[in-house]
Parts: sequence; structure tokens; C-alpha cells
Amino acid sequence: MYDLTRRATLALGAAALATPAFGQSASPSGIPRRDIPAPRLPLEPGASLRIIRPARFVEPDEVIFRRNAQAFQDRFAIPVRVDFVGWEDIRPQTAVTANTGSGPDVVIGWSDDPHIYADKLIEVTDVADYLGARYGGWTFLAQKYGKKDRSETWLGIPFGGGIGPVTYRVSAVRDAGFTAIPEDHEGFLKLCQGLKRNNKPVGFALGNAVGDGNAFAQWLLWSHGGMLVDEEGKVAINSRQTVDALNYLRELYPTFVNGTLSWLDVSNNRAFSSQDIFLTSNGVSLYFTLKSDAATRAIAEDTDHAPMPKGRASAAPHTATVLNAMVFRHTRYPNAAKAFLTFMLEAEQYDPWLTGCIGYWGQSLNAYRQSAVWESDPKIKVFADAMNSPFWSGFRGPISIASGAVAADYVLVQMCAAVASGQSTPEAAAREAERRARRHYRG
Repeated sequence: MYDLTRRATLALGAAALATPAFGQSASPSGIPRRDIPAPRLPLEPGASLRIIRPARFVEPDEVIFRRNAQAFQDRFAIPVRVDFVGWEDIRPQTAVTANTGSGPDVVIGWSDDPHIYADKLIEVTDVADYLGARYGGWTFLAQKYGKKDRSETWLGIPFGGGIGPVTYRVSAVRDAGFTAIPEDHEGFLKLCQGLKRNNKPVGFALGNAVGDGNAFAQWLLWSHGGMLVDEEGKVAINSRQTVDALNYLRELYPTFVNGTLSWLDVSNNRAFSSQDIFLTSNGVSLYFTLKSDAATRAIAEDTDHAPMPKGRASAAPHTATVLNAMVFRHTRYPNAAKAFLTFMLEAEQYDPWLTGCIGYWGQSLNAYRQSAVWESDPKIKVFADAMNSPFWSGFRGPISIASGAVAADYVLVQMCAAVASGQSTPEAAAREAERRARRHYRG
């Protein structure tokens, strides 16, 4: 093992002096990239890596990711173990890793997570600077989530992100009297009410769902002009705009199918596939699954996507659920960990992963906007610029330990659920959200 690792180290070091260590100048997939030296990362003798990341929602996500990890292992003789963890479980496991100083070398967690554990992480600026320079720069959200606020220090390496636009049955929307998804709140409410009257209800997650629950709550708030905090990070959730949003939810919620208060991230996928709902907010995974199964292909043919209504916002207020990779300080093999992240985002590995998932995790590096996947099916184009949304977790303030903690604590989701369930008035729910948010922003 030592001899193999030593040879890999020498090869990597030589490559760093001359040509990029992880790829050639011309990407076989046609992804544009610059020939620049990779960072010097002498691989530690006897290195091995353990990686944890969220479970897949589309099968190629896991299959191709594992294949790429195996390719890294084969090339550099570094054993790699990858564990896929349930979406709701990845944050508790990340917390245990951070608090005990043991466990995985790399955690590919969620959007804000590197900011929660900033003092437990190894900076990855060298990797980020190389990849950004090589692949046309990082997208807006990749920079927001990857870099420490108001600095050029990178805490995480964003792999990509997925948004949840409106996913709907075309025939059902047409039967409700609409040819497209309205951009205004009133029109969207009328559409949902029409679907309900036709026994074709809608459904949005109001349970503690990492992706879908947070995404719906954020859309509701932002589309009414609300915000968690202002530009300086002062808590601003208890506002007229928030109350307006929650009053709107009280009108919208009766159009939902039963059970959404307990929905997790897989719930609306199942409900849409079984034709219990006909409109929801979801990533491309739902369409992918329907399209891949002969039994549901007809549903896929009648399914399309559109941006969530922008309401009072200047643009559709989506943000992406981002896969964000962290290297923990307890690792004995920091260079191997950094080399792994670099390798996985090079075109030979990344573009097949992006394409195989039909864009489920939209690219974090600008050059991959040229991937052939975005011309493969007009129904997925809405996902192509997921990582350039102008909205982020903790909007409009800085991404920080506090913004990450609010998301992990489901403050916005539970504010919405309290109103939808009738347990709280909009005014009382906004006050409670303010109280909970202030606990995290007290510093």
C-alpha cells in the first residue's frame, strides 16, 4: 500500500507542476475548461477516506457517484468508503462528527452546514480557487454557501443544488381552466381551488422535510416580500409581509390533500406518482422516476415544470437545496480528502453524474451549463440555472451559524405548519418564529 500511495503522490505532484492533475485540456463531453495547474496535494502514505452524503432520490445519483469514487480509489490507491444517509439523518450525524472530532473525513451535507461547523473544518480555498478558475467560475449560490461571509475563504465545496419548481399534470391544470401556472398569488390560489373542485388536489410539504418543507416555507415568505433577517442579520421575520404570507396559506391550505403536515421529502413524490395529487413543488427526481418506469410513463408525458409564482418578488423565489462538502479537521488525510473533492468535480466524473441524474443536482460551476443534459429534454430546462437563484437560506442576511441553525431547526416550516393546522394565528406564529430565530441570532 505504501509503494502504491507513494507512486500516486509522485504522479500527482508532477502533474501539479505542469498540467492539471485530474483531466486533460479538452473535455470529452465538450465542457469548456482552462488548462491550469492543480493545487499541490501530496497524498498521505496509507491514506483512506470515509465519506457520508445524503441518500439518492434518483438511482444514477448513487450509481455514478460510487463509480466515480471507485475511479478515484483505483487511480490513487486510496480506499474510499461512501455511505448514503437519509436526508433527515445527515444533519444529526454531522453534528455528532463535529462534536466528537471523529467519524467521516468528508461530510457532504446541506447548504448552510459548513457555516455551522466553521471552526471544525479545514479550509478548502485552494481546491475552490482551482476549480473556479478551470471551469468558468462558481455560480452565485455556490459562492454564497461555499465562502465564509464577506471573505474569500472557502469552508465548503458545493457539488450542486436542486430547486423545487411547480411540478404539475398538464391535463389537470387545463381542466381547471388554466394554460400555464400563474405568476401571481391570486391566480395561483384560483388554480389550486379549481384543482380541488375537480378532485385533483395539490400538496406541499409542511412536515420537517429538509428540501421540500424548507423550500415551500421560504417560497411563501419570499414571494410576499418577507425575510428571515435583514441585510445586517437582524431578525425581521415578525413583519406585515410574513403575516400576509401566513394569511395566504390559510386560504391555500384547504386545497391540499390530507396529511401534508407530516410530509417528509419523499411524501409528495409518492402522492404524485399514485395520482393522489396533481400539483406540487419538487426536484427533477419525481419526473425522472415517472419517466423511467413503464407503469408511470404516461403520467410523465402529462407532467411539466414551471417556476413557483413570484408574487411580489422580482423573480421566482426559489433557492436550491445544496450538496455542500466539508473536510473535518480530525481527518488524518486532509490532502487525500481535498484530492477526492477535486477529482469528483472534474469533467470526466462530474458531467456523467450531472447527465445521468438529468440535472437533479444542478451544477455549481458555470462551465457545466454547457452540458448536453440541458438540451436533452425541454421539461427540465427550469432546473438548469438552479444554482444562480438570487435567494438563499437566511435571505437577506449573511449565511452564518445562525442561518444554518434556523434551517436545521425548521423554524419557518413549523411557523407555516402552526397556521395551516389552526394551532396558531398568523400573528402569533410570526411572533413565535421571531422568538425562536432570536435564540439562534442572539450573538
